[in-house]
Amino acid sequence: IESIRRQTIQPEAILVVNNGSSDYTSVWLDKQEDIIHICQENTGSAGGFAVGLEWAHKYGFTWTWCMDDDGYAADNALEKLLEQKLDQPILINSAVINMEDKKSFVWKTSNYKTLADVQEEVVSGVARPFNGSLIHRKVVEVVGLPKKDLFCRGDEAEYFYRITRLHKIKAVTVISSIYYHPPRKFSYTKEWSLDTSWSTYYHVRNRLAILSSKYPIKIAAFFAYLFFVTKFIGSILLSQRTQRFRKLAFVGNAFAHAIFGIYNTTPEIIQYKIKMQYTAPLWNMLATTCSNAMYALFMPKLAGVNK
Repeated sequence: IESIRRQTIQPEAILVVNNGSSDYTSVWLDKQEDIIHICQENTGSAGGFAVGLEWAHKYGFTWTWCMDDDGYAADNALEKLLEQKLDQPILINSAVINMEDKKSFVWKTSNYKTLADVQEEVVSGVARPFNGSLIHRKVVEVVGLPKKDLFCRGDEAEYFYRITRLHKIKAVTVISSIYYHPPRKFSYTKEWSLDTSWSTYYHVRNRLAILSSKYPIKIAAFFAYLFFVTKFIGSILLSQRTQRFRKLAFVGNAFAHAIFGIYNTTPEIIQYKIKMQYTAPLWNMLATTCSNAMYALFMPKLAGVNK
């Protein structure tokens, strides 16, 4: 919020979607005269951005500048974005940079390595629409909103591919508009704890939705997803030393939900299952896994809430 307040060109309004915060954030927001805020239950990043974009469109804003809660924009980031031609539905992105060492770009297609290499340049490439991007209202009208039921992990990528691949809307990145973001510290090739990695469920389940937007041909998306899951299983077998078979069952559950289109599983349900199933005795885990498989086959609407 402070980085938005420091912008050389100020936005017309600041909207904060408070996604179920329980640490008096709403009390602080109530005291901010320059902030409009929406308080709702936690619907993940997908639900938060969907509500924010829907609100901006409803109240007639032409452009919405999106950013997540763990990054911040350089003081002239918005000014650099607005220097581009804004007369068409387009996705205009900031260049996302590691905020710790401020050297390496996070976005994949850049050849730049340090801030000294930054030029007044606009390039096409992979974007992160929820980290410093301007989204035109016509994009929302044509493409729709982010998919709330993805909750988190991949919702941003799915929206980007839906914009650029399915609807052929142009996306550009303004290299001189900088958005700082924390580096990704979690790696699936290193040891990870099943007890604290509930969001891995969404990482596995949501990949099919991402690939379905990336590849318009359904069979291509399906085989790309099978390849992804196979690699993920291989990484568990090769790199994990603890709870290996329980992690495989956990990933298998997410895979089954993706295949059968089950998108009603909340973080609370995932954490409950981890506690009661995947960290329970092995016989209990096998029994519950079989039960879940039966639900997925014959009563898919109940599979996501089956405890």
